[in-house]
Amino acid sequence: MNVLVVGGSGFIGQHLCEELVERGHDVTALSRDPDPSDLPDGVETAVGDVTAYDSIEPAFAGQDAVYNLVSLSPLFKPRGGDERHIEVHRNGTEHCLRAAAEHEVSRFVQLSALGADPAGDTHYIRAKGRAENLVRDTDIDWTIVRPSVVFGDGAEFIEFTRKLTPPFLAPLPGGGKTRFQPIYVGDLVPMLADMIADDSHVGQTYELGGPEVLTLAEVAKLARRARGQSVTVLPVPMALTGVGLTVAGSIPGFPFGRDQYRSLQSDNTVADNDIDAFDVSEDDLTTLAAYLDVTPPV
Repeated sequence: MNVLVVGGSGFIGQHLCEELVERGHDVTALSRDPDPSDLPDGVETAVGDVTAYDSIEPAFAGQDAVYNLVSLSPLFKPRGGDERHIEVHRNGTEHCLRAAAEHEVSRFVQLSALGADPAGDTHYIRAKGRAENLVRDTDIDWTIVRPSVVFGDGAEFIEFTRKLTPPFLAPLPGGGKTRFQPIYVGDLVPMLADMIADDSHVGQTYELGGPEVLTLAEVAKLARRARGQSVTVLPVPMALTGVGLTVAGSIPGFPFGRDQYRSLQSDNTVADNDIDAFDVSEDDLTTLAAYLDVTPPV
């Protein structure tokens, strides 16, 4: 198949392009500034910005399947303000769907997020929810995937955690009790690749998580242990965290704000892990501790 990976030069995109090439697909990575050296041999590149329809439309010509992986991080404030979430996630998805319809693309896979909801608590979650609605309304055969946080080489989750938790003594919102179900990128991308290979995935929304649920405090301890450091968590009341991040968020260059506070109030875990739709069990998946090559928290 001819496959276009929108956001193909990003963290997940690079890994997915490699997986698709290994499966014999002809792959094009579309991004604002693709660097061929970041991509596997055989991957074509195309330049475009999902917020500008005319810049991306030509890349959809001749494609059989499209992945829309473009996403701003929910962990940090976006440059340009929170309204960038609508521009990139909602409007960018609309542009991808329009271009896919124009060129009669037959399959469309949308990377969304756990908890995506047009009426959600954060700009990120609301924009992701509105994008999902657009995908479900299209005539193209679609699949939506909602992963928990994804880790692996080049991911930001571990570095985000380290930013929140300096070594030795780390004040964490709510004592770091927010729960995550991190999934390894090497486990996720084969499932993404399967989505265009089997018609049983058409019209499905999958929530995918890793083999274990970890609190933010547990993730912080693993991340520090991987650097030979220890950390003791100092609980900070959520209300105080909200005030602090709201005030600090107005400081230019400060990476966190009100949305990040709201994100930490909600767990990032799946109700039912849909990995079985891909003949995968949790025993097959990589734990965060195994990836970091450290002993798991007790």
